Amino acid sequence: MGPKVDTVADDIKLPERADVVVIGGGIIGVSTALALHEKGLSVAVCEKGHVAGEQSSRNWGWVRVTRRDPREFLLSIESLKIWHTLDRTLGIDTGFNQCGILYVSNDDAVLERHRDWLKRAREIAGDDAFDTREVDTHEVLRLLPGAKQTFKGGIFTPGDARAEPQKAAPAIANALRRKGVSILTPCAVRGIETSGGRASAVVTEHGTIRCDAVVVAGGAWTRYFCGNLGVELPQLLTRASVLRTEPLEGGPTCSANNEEFAFRKRADGGYTVAYGMRTHADLTPDSFRLFFKYIEALKSQMGALQIQIGKRFFDELKRPRRWPLNESTVFEHVRTLDPDPVVPYVDKGFKAFTEAFPQLAGARIAQRWAGYIDVTPDAIPVISGVERVPGMFIATGFSGHGFGIGPGAGRLMADLVNHDAPLVNPHAFRLERFSDGSKITIDAGF
Repeated sequence: MGPKVDTVADDIKLPERADVVVIGGGIIGVSTALALHEKGLSVAVCEKGHVAGEQSSRNWGWVRVTRRDPREFLLSIESLKIWHTLDRTLGIDTGFNQCGILYVSNDDAVLERHRDWLKRAREIAGDDAFDTREVDTHEVLRLLPGAKQTFKGGIFTPGDARAEPQKAAPAIANALRRKGVSILTPCAVRGIETSGGRASAVVTEHGTIRCDAVVVAGGAWTRYFCGNLGVELPQLLTRASVLRTEPLEGGPTCSANNEEFAFRKRADGGYTVAYGMRTHADLTPDSFRLFFKYIEALKSQMGALQIQIGKRFFDELKRPRRWPLNESTVFEHVRTLDPDPVVPYVDKGFKAFTEAFPQLAGARIAQRWAGYIDVTPDAIPVISGVERVPGMFIATGFSGHGFGIGPGAGRLMADLVNHDAPLVNPHAFRLERFSDGSKITIDAGF
């Protein structure tokens, strides 16, 4: 079972219309709804299960600019600025804590990649936009008190932060509801209706909502949902496993990552721990349909990605690729994706973590879980309008970065919907990059 998520009460009372309907109640969906509301637009958010039920509550909880892909680096800076204001402006508690994030290694090649990233980041944003610095062995020991393992060095960003994935999106959703935004749960959207080729309504399991625009922020479900409109979105899923410990004293307060483990201190006093950057990919029919678009991604992830075939292949093989909107859909039958964690994998990270910090040797595992990360061929998101369906917008494919850059992505999405000057240049995030002949590249340095 996934982690316990803060409650957003059920509500299925649909408005007859809204300026914008947002499909998906994860961090991207609620952040988009917040930004749209701040622009004075009426908004309805439709979530088929419960708010933050999938990857938005299952991630590490990092809010970072460190090691972001250069194409999303400026967006991550803007998002961190918004994180700083959320609790105060909305009167909520997301668990936001500016703890700093540290990347360390004993591998000279990895350290050189850290230095190369820092050089490029400074060229993009300038020295004053962020506070990442290179650190040596002595400073690493200061940042990781009690560590038995020593590291040659790394990079550290004091301004990076953490927040609580089980609290953040629900807190934003509840604040929006108090402001009059419709947060509809459980409310599966079956599809989008068009008039004159333009998005004009969403059809839900409870009825229809007329609208001027639709934002599809469905995370792992977005490719499948868009396919019913003939919108081709290349997106595959990887399964990431993490665990949390019982509360304990004596460990480091900054968040850190190396090749063997990653961790952050939790607001409840425990730790969230993962096995570095490693994930699993379940083979599915889409794995074969999209194989050639993901060749470069596969090359870049060799050694960090384990591929296997299982029940999910046959479940997705049986799903219809088109469906009528007047009948029940898979979105009503599968309210929450809740994959099993890969226990040996995540426990290996936990073992390395406790060996590195002998004072935490008595740490007890409270829970393990997994979630599906939506990944694009170039590992950066789609934040874009859809040319073939005016009034339809997509925010997905955050490739494991969505929690941290969610508020910034929501602001950018709202800018595009409302035809405002964008928060950052959206060119790199356009959907058409996968079909207009652009070269799709993986940045191996992030």
